[in-house]
Amino acid sequence: MKKIPLTFITAAYTAFTIISLSLSALLITSCDERKATINAQAEATKNAIDKEKAAVEESAVQAKKQTDINANIDKANIEANNTVDQAQLDAEKAKADAAATAEKARLDALKK
Repeated sequence: MKKIPLTFITAAYTAFTIISLSLSALLITSCDERKATINAQAEATKNAIDKEKAAVEESAVQAKKQTDINANIDKANIEANNTVDQAQLDAEKAKADAAATAEKARLDALKK
Protein backbone atom coordinates (compact mmCIF):
# COMPACT_ATOMS: atom_id res chain seq x y z
CA MET A 1 0.00 0.00 0.00
CA LYS A 2 1.27 3.34 -1.03
CA LYS A 3 1.51 5.98 1.64
CA ILE A 4 -0.32 9.27 0.92
CA PRO A 5 1.68 12.31 1.88
CA LEU A 6 0.29 14.35 4.76
CA THR A 7 0.38 17.55 2.74
CA PHE A 8 -1.95 15.99 0.18
CA ILE A 9 -4.40 14.96 2.89
CA THR A 10 -4.21 18.37 4.43
CA ALA A 11 -4.73 20.01 1.05
CA ALA A 12 -7.67 17.72 0.29
CA TYR A 13 -9.21 18.38 3.69
CA THR A 14 -8.71 22.10 3.24
CA ALA A 15 -10.28 21.98 -0.21
CA PHE A 16 -13.20 19.94 1.13
CA THR A 17 -13.68 22.40 3.98
CA ILE A 18 -13.58 25.38 1.62
CA ILE A 19 -16.12 23.73 -0.73
CA SER A 20 -18.37 22.85 2.22
CA LEU A 21 -18.21 26.37 3.60
CA SER A 22 -18.84 27.83 0.14
CA LEU A 23 -21.88 25.62 -0.37
CA SER A 24 -23.17 26.49 3.08
CA ALA A 25 -22.68 30.19 2.37
CA LEU A 26 -24.43 29.75 -0.99
CA LEU A 27 -27.39 28.00 0.64
CA ILE A 28 -27.60 30.59 3.39
CA THR A 29 -27.37 33.40 0.85
CA SER A 30 -29.94 31.73 -1.36
CA CYS A 31 -32.26 31.23 1.62
CA ASP A 32 -31.78 34.86 2.70
CA GLU A 33 -32.50 36.05 -0.83
CA ARG A 34 -35.70 34.00 -0.92
CA LYS A 35 -36.73 35.38 2.46
CA ALA A 36 -36.01 38.91 1.24
CA THR A 37 -38.09 38.26 -1.88
CA ILE A 38 -40.95 36.89 0.20
CA ASN A 39 -40.77 39.91 2.52
CA ALA A 40 -40.74 42.28 -0.45
CA GLN A 41 -43.76 40.54 -1.98
CA ALA A 42 -45.60 40.62 1.35
CA GLU A 43 -44.86 44.34 1.73
CA ALA A 44 -45.99 45.05 -1.84
CA THR A 45 -49.22 43.14 -1.23
CA LYS A 46 -49.79 45.02 2.03
CA ASN A 47 -49.21 48.35 0.29
CA ALA A 48 -51.62 47.42 -2.51
CA ILE A 49 -54.28 46.42 0.03
CA ASP A 50 -53.73 49.66 1.98
CA LYS A 51 -54.16 51.68 -1.22
CA GLU A 52 -57.33 49.73 -2.05
CA LYS A 53 -58.69 50.37 1.46
CA ALA A 54 -57.95 54.08 1.10
CA ALA A 55 -59.73 54.16 -2.26
CA VAL A 56 -62.76 52.37 -0.79
CA GLU A 57 -62.85 54.79 2.16
CA GLU A 58 -62.63 57.79 -0.19
CA SER A 59 -65.39 56.32 -2.34
CA ALA A 60 -67.58 55.89 0.76
CA VAL A 61 -66.94 59.51 1.79
CA GLN A 62 -67.87 60.72 -1.69
CA ALA A 63 -71.00 58.52 -1.72
CA LYS A 64 -72.07 59.94 1.66
CA LYS A 65 -71.52 63.51 0.41
CA GLN A 66 -73.59 62.77 -2.70
CA THR A 67 -76.31 61.15 -0.58
CA ASP A 68 -76.43 64.24 1.64
CA ILE A 69 -76.66 66.49 -1.43
CA ASN A 70 -79.45 64.34 -2.90
CA ALA A 71 -81.31 64.38 0.44
CA ASN A 72 -81.11 68.19 0.57
CA ILE A 73 -82.37 68.42 -3.02
CA ASP A 74 -85.25 66.04 -2.24
CA LYS A 75 -86.13 68.03 0.90
CA ALA A 76 -86.11 71.30 -1.08
CA ASN A 77 -88.32 69.72 -3.77
CA ILE A 78 -90.79 68.46 -1.14
CA GLU A 79 -90.91 71.89 0.49
CA ALA A 80 -91.38 73.58 -2.89
CA ASN A 81 -94.17 71.15 -3.85
CA ASN A 82 -95.81 71.74 -0.47
CA THR A 83 -95.66 75.50 -0.99
CA VAL A 84 -97.14 75.15 -4.49
CA ASP A 85 -99.90 72.83 -3.21
CA GLN A 86 -100.73 75.26 -0.38
CA ALA A 87 -100.85 78.16 -2.85
CA GLN A 88 -103.18 76.20 -5.13
CA LEU A 89 -105.46 75.32 -2.20
CA ASP A 90 -105.46 78.95 -1.05
CA ALA A 91 -106.33 80.04 -4.60
CA GLU A 92 -109.13 77.47 -4.85
CA LYS A 93 -110.49 78.60 -1.45
CA ALA A 94 -110.35 82.23 -2.52
CA LYS A 95 -112.12 81.29 -5.78
CA ALA A 96 -114.79 79.34 -3.88
CA ASP A 97 -115.26 82.23 -1.43
CA ALA A 98 -115.55 84.68 -4.34
CA ALA A 99 -118.07 82.41 -6.08
CA ALA A 100 -120.10 82.10 -2.88
CA THR A 101 -120.03 85.88 -2.35
CA ALA A 102 -121.09 86.43 -5.95
CA GLU A 103 -123.92 83.92 -5.62
CA LYS A 104 -125.11 85.60 -2.40
CA ALA A 105 -124.98 88.98 -4.12
CA ARG A 106 -126.98 87.62 -7.06
CA LEU A 107 -129.61 86.17 -4.71
CA ASP A 108 -129.77 89.43 -2.80
CA ALA A 109 -130.24 91.26 -6.11
CA LEU A 110 -133.09 88.92 -7.10
CA LYS A 111 -134.84 89.50 -3.77
CA LYS A 112 -134.98 93.21 -4.24
